[in-house]
Amino acid sequence: MKPLRSLVVLAMVGGLVATVAIPAFAATAGAGVEEARTIQQMAVDDAQTFVAASDANATQLSRGSYAATTAEEIEKKKAEEAAAERARQVAKLAAASAKSLPVNIALTSPGTGEVRWPILNFTKGRGLWDSGYHQGVDLLSSCGTPIYAAAAGVVKVSQESYGGYGVGVSIDHVIGGQQVNTLYGHMTYGSRQVSVGQSVSAGQLIGLVGSTGSSTACHLHFEVHINGSVVDPWAWLQANAG
Repeated sequence: MKPLRSLVVLAMVGGLVATVAIPAFAATAGAGVEEARTIQQMAVDDAQTFVAASDANATQLSRGSYAATTAEEIEKKKAEEAAAERARQVAKLAAASAKSLPVNIALTSPGTGEVRWPILNFTKGRGLWDSGYHQGVDLLSSCGTPIYAAAAGVVKVSQESYGGYGVGVSIDHVIGGQQVNTLYGHMTYGSRQVSVGQSVSAGQLIGLVGSTGSSTACHLHFEVHINGSVVDPWAWLQANAG
């Protein structure tokens, strides 16, 4: 009996070892399978699935909110912010100046002619081309002196910062069948009485004498352009203003 019992025990141990040694998926493989299969291949028919709700939508990620910032972009941004701050300061100064200057918008230049003197009670300063690139005439007067439109027309430019002209206004006219443009520079901040596109009459108040832009003293810089060409504004005023 002992030899028989030992034989049975050995058979059971051998079967147990064989079962443990065989891969788990091999027990399920059918007889005569010619090609090996992985666990993933066997599980494909019974893989887990996920069902999304019918109102779920795929979201497309956008890179629009991302930006690479270079040193040049940083400097450009700083320059833009500085320019915006300067503009705010100019506007603030203009508002303060406008409140402190008495402006009678009913003022008109004396005279009945088609062309009027842009200011009264002045002293003639530099003329056309004097001291280099100077396209107009400087009419010296105290700051706050009224400035008038030299003729009827339409405002082309009206800015608090018009390059070297500082606070400037430019008006287009048709006089004697010619295209004439007059320009008024270095006005006082906040004193402009006209806006772009506005029609003005001869002698209408457009601003006050100042010293803004490329200026060192209170005066009106006055220019005249006829058919696109620069002409001597002093000679033009003497020949036409009245």
